[in-house]
Amino acid sequence: MTHVPSAETRDPEPSDGVVVAFPDRATPADEISNFFDVSLDLLVVRDLDGRVIKASRSWHTALGHHPHEMEGQPLLRLVHPEDMPGTLGSVAEVTNRKAGDPVLGFINRYRHADGHYRLLEWRAQRFGDRIYGVARDVTNRVAGEKALREAKAAAEAASVAKSDFLANMSHEIRTPLNGVIGIIDALSRTELTPEQREMVGLVQSSGVTLERLVSDILDVSKIEAGQLALEARPFDLDEAIAACIDVNRAKAEDKGLTFEIERHEAARGAFVGDSTRIRQVLGNLLSNAVKFTARGGVSVHIQVTDDTLTDDGRHTLTLEVRDTGVGFPSEHAERMFERFSQADGSITRRFGGTGLGLSICRSLVEIMGGEISATSTPNLGSRFTVRLPLERTEPVAARPKRPEVLSPRPADRPLRVLLAEDHPVNQRVVQMILSDQDVDLVTVDDGAQAVAAFAGGGFDLVLMDMQMPLMDGLTATRAIRALEAEQNAVPTPVIMLSANAMAEHQDAARLAGADLHVAKPITAASLLAGMQAVVDHQSSSVGLAI
Repeated sequence: MTHVPSAETRDPEPSDGVVVAFPDRATPADEISNFFDVSLDLLVVRDLDGRVIKASRSWHTALGHHPHEMEGQPLLRLVHPEDMPGTLGSVAEVTNRKAGDPVLGFINRYRHADGHYRLLEWRAQRFGDRIYGVARDVTNRVAGEKALREAKAAAEAASVAKSDFLANMSHEIRTPLNGVIGIIDALSRTELTPEQREMVGLVQSSGVTLERLVSDILDVSKIEAGQLALEARPFDLDEAIAACIDVNRAKAEDKGLTFEIERHEAARGAFVGDSTRIRQVLGNLLSNAVKFTARGGVSVHIQVTDDTLTDDGRHTLTLEVRDTGVGFPSEHAERMFERFSQADGSITRRFGGTGLGLSICRSLVEIMGGEISATSTPNLGSRFTVRLPLERTEPVAARPKRPEVLSPRPADRPLRVLLAEDHPVNQRVVQMILSDQDVDLVTVDDGAQAVAAFAGGGFDLVLMDMQMPLMDGLTATRAIRALEAEQNAVPTPVIMLSANAMAEHQDAARLAGADLHVAKPITAASLLAGMQAVVDHQSSSVGLAI
C-alpha cells in the first residue's frame, strides 16, 4: 500500500522550487482508489455472486473494458466458454478456502473488448463477503514458453534424426567398404607378382584412408551434437594400447624408422575408464608421428603417477609421443588442434589428411577430463603429450586373469563357427579369411536362422552381424543367451560383426550378450585376433594363424 504523508510533510529540497502539499489523511476508500488507479496489474473486487464491485483502470489499458462499465456486471461473462468449467472450480476453491491454505494460481482466457482473448494469470483471496483478485496478462509469456518447448522438441527431434542418419550412413558406407577391404586383404595373402602386390597395396592404403575418414567424420558429428558417450569400465592398460603400438611399430619399421617404447613400471595394471578412446588417441598420435617422419624414429613414453588433474585422488596417465619428422613452428601449436587445420597448406599436399585427427584427440581428451599439448621445431620433430586422470582398480603387481569362455575342445577337430550374415559379399569375406584356418564354418542369412542353427548345438563360436532382416543380431544374441540359460549350458562366445561402429552400438552389443564387437570393415587380422581373444587366452589352444 502506498504511504500518504501528512499535510505538514514537505519535500526538503524541491528541485523546481514548488512546495508540494499532501492532504492531512486519506480514507481507506481513497487509498484503495489510488492503488487501483496506479496498478499495472488487473485488480478487481467482486461479491460472492460474482458481480464486480470495483475494477482498476488497467482493465481498460489491457483489455479495453472501462472499469465503470464492469461494475455491477458478472466478471465471468468475459471468460472464454471453453475455460468456464476450470474457472468455476477455481472460484469455488477461493470462496471455500480456509485460513492457512495456500493461495493457488489459475490461468484462463478473458475476452478483449475487440473480441480476441488474452491469457490472464490469477491470484485471489476472500475477505468477508468480498473476493479480492489480481490478474496479470501472461499471453506473451505463455506463447514464449510454448515456442521454447516447441523449439526444444524440434531440436531434440533433429538431434535424434541426425544420430539415426549418421548411424545409417555409417552402416551403408562400411558395408561395401568391408567387402573392398576384406577381399583385398584376403587377396594380399595369396601368391602375387610384384606388380600385383603393389596394386593391392595401393587399394589397401586407399581403403584404410577411407575407413579412417568415415570414422573421423562420425566422431566429429557426435562431438558437435554432445552425444559422444564415454565408457567407464575396468581395463588392463597393457591390453588397451598393445594393438595400436604393434600396428604403428610395423608401419615405422616398413619406412625404415626406429620405434622405441619407454614404459615406467607403474604404467601397468587395471584402471577404470574408456580404453577404446584412450587407444584411439594414442593410435592417432602414433600414426601421425610415423606419417610425418621420413628419417630417424618415433618413440612413445608411458607413465602413471600419483599427480592428479582433479581433487578426487585419481592417478595421472601420461602418454608422450615423439618423432624426428617435419615438425611445425611453435606459434602453430594451438592451431594444430583446430578442425580442418594443419601447419600449412603444403602438409595436405605432401601427406594428405583432413586435419580432423588432432581435433578429435583434443575433444576426447577433454571429455575424459584430461589435457593435451604439443611442442615442435621445424625439420627436427614434434612431441605430443596427453595427461588423463584414471582410477586404478588393482595394484601394479596384480594382473587380470582372462576367464575361460569355452569348455575344453577336442584338439583333433576343427573349430566349429556359426556365421550369421545377410550380405553375400560380407559372407564371402569371412569365408575367404577363414579358408586357410582349421575352422568348420556354417553360414546362415539372418538372426532367426542363426538361433535355429545354434539350437542344434555343437558350435564353438558365433560370428553375428548386427543388422539383418527378419531378426537382427542383437535379438538373435539375446535368444541364444536365453537358450543357454534354459539348458544351463556354458556360454558360447559371440562376436558382433557390425558396420554400426558407434559407441552406442558397441554398448548395445555388450548388453545383448556379445563378448566382443568387431567393427566393419574387417580384415583377417582384426577378425582372427577377435576370435583368438574370445576363444582362449592361449593362442596355441586354438591355433589360428594370424
